Amino acid sequence: MLRSMFSAISGLRGHQIMMDVIGNNIANVNTVGFKSGRVNFQDIMSQTLHGANAPQGNLGSINPAQIGLGITVAGIGVLQTQGNLQATGKTTDMAIQGDGFFVESDGTSQYYTRDGAFDIALDGSLGNPASGMKVQGWQADAAGKIDITQPVTNITIPIGQRTTAMATSSMTIGGNLDAGAADGTIVPTTTTVFDSLGVAHQVKINFTKTGANSWSWAAASDPADTGIAVAQVAAGAGVLPVNNGVLSFSTSGIETASTGLLSFTFPDGATATTPSVDFTQMTQFSGQGQPTGQTDGFTSGTLVTFSVGNSGEVSGVYTNGSTQVLGQIALANFLNSAGLLRSGQNNFAPTSASGSANIGIAGTGGRGTVTTGALEMSNVDLATQFTSMITAERGFQANSRVITTSDEMLQELVNLKR
Repeated sequence: MLRSMFSAISGLRGHQIMMDVIGNNIANVNTVGFKSGRVNFQDIMSQTLHGANAPQGNLGSINPAQIGLGITVAGIGVLQTQGNLQATGKTTDMAIQGDGFFVESDGTSQYYTRDGAFDIALDGSLGNPASGMKVQGWQADAAGKIDITQPVTNITIPIGQRTTAMATSSMTIGGNLDAGAADGTIVPTTTTVFDSLGVAHQVKINFTKTGANSWSWAAASDPADTGIAVAQVAAGAGVLPVNNGVLSFSTSGIETASTGLLSFTFPDGATATTPSVDFTQMTQFSGQGQPTGQTDGFTSGTLVTFSVGNSGEVSGVYTNGSTQVLGQIALANFLNSAGLLRSGQNNFAPTSASGSANIGIAGTGGRGTVTTGALEMSNVDLATQFTSMITAERGFQANSRVITTSDEMLQELVNLKR
């Protein structure tokens, strides 16, 4: 008879733990990136009254007879399901759509979180302002290149940093030249180029119809711009093939002589350059001629803002209108994310059950994508939690009734002797 009391006690303990987990879930209903917990019960050892027997003669098999001795908590699992995204409009707020975790570091150890309420610290590093931990990823070099084969490090966004100017090294001329134009027709276009000091200059390129499927081109500085001298490089004078100022088009209107070279010198002391000119985007079809030019290079500028793409790539925007890759935010996933250990401050730590972190770029390896200007809400479902609360309460009540009934039976047993 006493077995029922001890079984009921184990039931009380189990349902108390269930209520503790439910209470923690409800307490964190508005915690960013929180993942709810769930209790799983299992029965513990049973007392065997007699074992099982195989069929013998004319008798069938005999099943074992056992009396269970209660329950125990088999585990408290973490439900790593997606929470709803809430738009905030703040650039440094980030959420993960899909599986994956942001990687944070306190300088000694790495932790993993779904809480993307980040901010920029005084030193320019991107981090969690509540814990002080810094977001990990790969920093780009001066040319904007990222090497993801290197270990992750702190992501830095140096707002206010001034970038150096970059001289124009290549030009791309595209657009259409009118196939029906008369010989001698001149079609002009103007392109902006930059010297090594960041000064903008205007370069004019005139296209002249010289015959069927043939146009000549000539470059010169804008007469109003005395800070640049432009010369065309003759064939064989440069390392790239040149077309000696002539464009040849096929009968289908496609340009067949694709490159040229120009030489820029600057009286203001800037470094002389020899940019290549790409004409592969030129066509010759019937219609108005509208060639346009694009160049690389830019003047000096200050980093004023940034953006983060779905892949976690951080791009800086400068006052000169240019953009440059600053870094790449890393995401991590695990073979068994439910095996992660809660370590406080919305962070998880890896365990032998979760396996090691697989760190890489968002959108690859099942890591999900990054959404900026939003935060992931808690995945706690209040309707489910309140229903589970009722279940826990009734389970606790039923087990306490077993103890009361067992006590009454013991009392009757004692009363047999009056």
